[in-house]
Amino acid sequence: MVNMRTISIGSVQVGPGRPFVLIGGPCVAESLDVCLEVGEALKRCCDALGVGYIFKTSFDKANRSTISSGRGPGLEKGLELLADVRGKLAVPVTTDIHESSQAASAAQVIDLLQIPAFLCRQTDLLTAAAETGKPINVKKGQFLSPKEMQFVVDKLIQSGGQEAGIMLTERGSFFGYHRLVNDFAGVGDLLDLGWPVCFDVTHSTQRPGAGATTGGNPQRAPLLARCAVATGVQALFIETHPHPQVALSDAAAMLPLEVTLELLPRLVKLHQVASS
Repeated sequence: MVNMRTISIGSVQVGPGRPFVLIGGPCVAESLDVCLEVGEALKRCCDALGVGYIFKTSFDKANRSTISSGRGPGLEKGLELLADVRGKLAVPVTTDIHESSQAASAAQVIDLLQIPAFLCRQTDLLTAAAETGKPINVKKGQFLSPKEMQFVVDKLIQSGGQEAGIMLTERGSFFGYHRLVNDFAGVGDLLDLGWPVCFDVTHSTQRPGAGATTGGNPQRAPLLARCAVATGVQALFIETHPHPQVALSDAAAMLPLEVTLELLPRLVKLHQVASS
């Protein structure tokens, strides 16, 4: 039996024997109004259900299909927006960093630093994130097996990341038949590494290579979320938007906010059964 650790992200604890945690928000920081609309609705729902909530959005979407794709407000304005959301909603916040030079600035505002899947082996980025003293969430690259994430964990630990805590996120296990494929036995392998595991519901529905923008299959998101909760993950990552069709990023994969709010109570019930 693996000794699973519990980590603290602001006021939220993630680990075994605790309510599952939602990491959610719009894909990119379009505006303060959109961020607050989504964040307020998710916080209200999570508070009513007794689950932890961490607000997520991105100040920069550096990994875009084309140079003209929307990227976000940038580091300075994006962190100002996240600080505003954090203060107004009184919830922990998270965002992704793409370069080691961004880590220290982001850590002044962010409660959980996120490492994108395609950058999960970048030693300098991992080291810089660990040296901030903030908890770190690393998304597993689709080019790695779950057990190879141990090497990523080792880099973080050797750089001082163990004290604040580490979380690992599955976001589509590998590429196959024109979409991302999900391997829930592999989620079990991630859990065996002993750190809390998050499942990225909406990115797992993406269809990379669908054209100038990444495609998606969001109608499968509820199914994947239920599977992940039954597998025993401690957190879910859901990007959601009041009107995904007009969103600046990941319009094809994000869940409509109303669908997310309807899904959460069902996931809480399933988590209670799976944990009993």
